Amino acid sequence: MANPIGSTQFIRLLDKRLTKVFENRISEIPPMINELYTRAGSSQAWQEYFEVGALGDIPEFNGALTYLSISPGYHTLIEPKEYAAGIQFERKFLKDKQYPVLENRAGMLTKSALRTMDKIAVRPFAYAFSSAFDYMTSEEGVALCSDSHTTKSGVSTTYGFDNAGTSALNKTSLAATRLLMRKFKDDIGNRIDINPDTLLVPDNLYDTAMEIVGSDKDPESANNTKNMQSGRFKVIPYLRLDDYDTNNWFMIDSSLMKQFLLWVDREAPFSTNTIDFETYIWKFAIYFRIGCGFTNWRWLFGQNVS
Repeated sequence: MANPIGSTQFIRLLDKRLTKVFENRISEIPPMINELYTRAGSSQAWQEYFEVGALGDIPEFNGALTYLSISPGYHTLIEPKEYAAGIQFERKFLKDKQYPVLENRAGMLTKSALRTMDKIAVRPFAYAFSSAFDYMTSEEGVALCSDSHTTKSGVSTTYGFDNAGTSALNKTSLAATRLLMRKFKDDIGNRIDINPDTLLVPDNLYDTAMEIVGSDKDPESANNTKNMQSGRFKVIPYLRLDDYDTNNWFMIDSSLMKQFLLWVDREAPFSTNTIDFETYIWKFAIYFRIGCGFTNWRWLFGQNVS
């Protein structure tokens, strides 16, 4: 379409004979940022985070104190990126059009900005098995969901440090994934309190997930067996996940997610407008600066289903 927007593309809007003109009557996908992330403003060019490890067990006293050490954790940096766009209109077109459409130019840009941010919000899940991050630098340097997590304490990471699998969603894999999450360990190899309570699934898997957790009776048994997964999980269908993969799914400790999954609003979307002095073109623009990332992986288990 030509730019600027004008009567060449929308000549029919200058004609009063149209019965009705429609504009943006279909709703957008509901945004997910506030449901998944801890969201905060910022006054800095980037945000930096650092973890401190756990203190070890107390040994038996043998007449002299044993002094324990603490290992450092990992450093994470989230640097927001800039986003901006504009639209421009012929002045005479806006003056001559006969229908109340294309009136809320700033609102159109704001709607587009919110949609853009919602598409960004899905990326940590869509690319959970990749260490190529959009906004963050991770000292650990591995994917959010990985079987290669490390620590600085030197403790063995053979067990309790993997949060990635390849199992399709069913009753058996759900139970097994929950137990794997419950066995997560801290940086010195101690079991920690993990409460998997949420399933994040593409819309394609929503019915499957609800069938597994939504009934008191085992959906795979004809013997009236109790369904032990009933009531354990909230199921969140994330429609934008289907745009990347319709089989991958995630188990979440929602309380820890809100601690470790972060959204930084460096500058919220704001609109401006002006009239070009030479051409009398009306210009409208929007700008925002945002970033997102995570500071710990222990809130999530991802199944990367082939």
